[in-house]
Amino acid sequence: MKLNVKRTIFVGLAFLSISSFWQMYDNLIPLVLQNTFNIGETWTGGIMALDNVLALFLLPLFGHLSDKLQTPLGRRTPFIVIGTIIAIVFMLLIPVAVRQVNFLFFFIALGGVLLALSFYRTPAVALMPDVTPKPLRSMANAIINLMGSIGGMLSLVFIMFLVPKVDNPDYSLVFYAVALVMAIAVIVLLTTIRENKLRIPEEKEDELTFEGDMDPPTRRSFRFLLASVFFWFLAYNAITTAFSRYAIRMWGFVGGGFASALIVAFAAAMVAFIPIGLIASKVGRKKTIMVGIGLIATSYAWGFFFQSFSPLIYGVFIMKGIGWAAINVNSFPMVVEMSRVRDIGKYTGLYYTASMSAQILTPILSGALLQYVSYRTLFPYAFFFAMIAMFTMSQVRHGDSKPTPKLEELVPDD
Repeated sequence: MKLNVKRTIFVGLAFLSISSFWQMYDNLIPLVLQNTFNIGETWTGGIMALDNVLALFLLPLFGHLSDKLQTPLGRRTPFIVIGTIIAIVFMLLIPVAVRQVNFLFFFIALGGVLLALSFYRTPAVALMPDVTPKPLRSMANAIINLMGSIGGMLSLVFIMFLVPKVDNPDYSLVFYAVALVMAIAVIVLLTTIRENKLRIPEEKEDELTFEGDMDPPTRRSFRFLLASVFFWFLAYNAITTAFSRYAIRMWGFVGGGFASALIVAFAAAMVAFIPIGLIASKVGRKKTIMVGIGLIATSYAWGFFFQSFSPLIYGVFIMKGIGWAAINVNSFPMVVEMSRVRDIGKYTGLYYTASMSAQILTPILSGALLQYVSYRTLFPYAFFFAMIAMFTMSQVRHGDSKPTPKLEELVPDD
């Protein structure tokens, strides 16, 4: 048994497409809302949370529907193709609405993109475990995350070189470039991946003696894993959503200088993805995640003690990036390890429900502390929830792959 790296890269094109859009969305849409439509901070935050609110309800739904679908293209591919086409069409309308300064048109176009992304996000993620044997999923997920990082970096490059250096610039070229990346990605995926031919066979039902889709001990582990996902996203997203304000106010960064620390964390995670997948295949997913939680908790504790900028801050974010990679690479494969093949989409949706719930809640909780107590509460807040995540993760007893492949089996297969 060995991982087909080339095929996994092609499968990861769907995640590359999604990630390229989200990076552009997170960076440009708030600027459009504030600079073009004069939307205040509170309403900007509310609009930016729409994707998480939609995802909370729609990701499990479309994941479950994709489990049941049977077509000549497979059960996930139709969602990916149709969702990408709809997303591209609505995304190309956004610059038109901005040029016309028509907020209703803009809001409808943006809503169409977010609905389309929700339509195919869970099926896109569920495609990897559909075509990858269980013992190899941590390594495969490392490649999928790396593909997502490449998509995000492409959007950053487009923003860097295609946005004019003027007040209230025109972002149209970035939208066009990201749309082109999404179109190319789905075309290549459609022509290289034959989902029905590659799908892993279902487990034999007569070997399962319990009612439902999980036995009680596995269900207990699954619930603790979802709780862990919820708590570590409470910690992680508090930092990511508030860091720019924190760095400017507390550490004296000027303009966009704060992004340097985030880039360091991003780069550290990209470098760590593949080695972490290899390590997890030898020592186990749970142990790797526990180390990852320990790293992000340590980085949050360390970050609290900086009263002003120091180059050592980059060490904090290197640790944070590696820790987050260790968590991200292994948590989703643990979810699908506990589910049956026929229910992967359903449980992928539940996984995202846990993470999206945290991403809706944590800006409100941490923001209230920042506003009404002190900015110094940010890192202790994140550390607190990281430690809770470590406790809940310690209660997970299922989800590690069996058997574990040898390291030399994780090689490219042409």
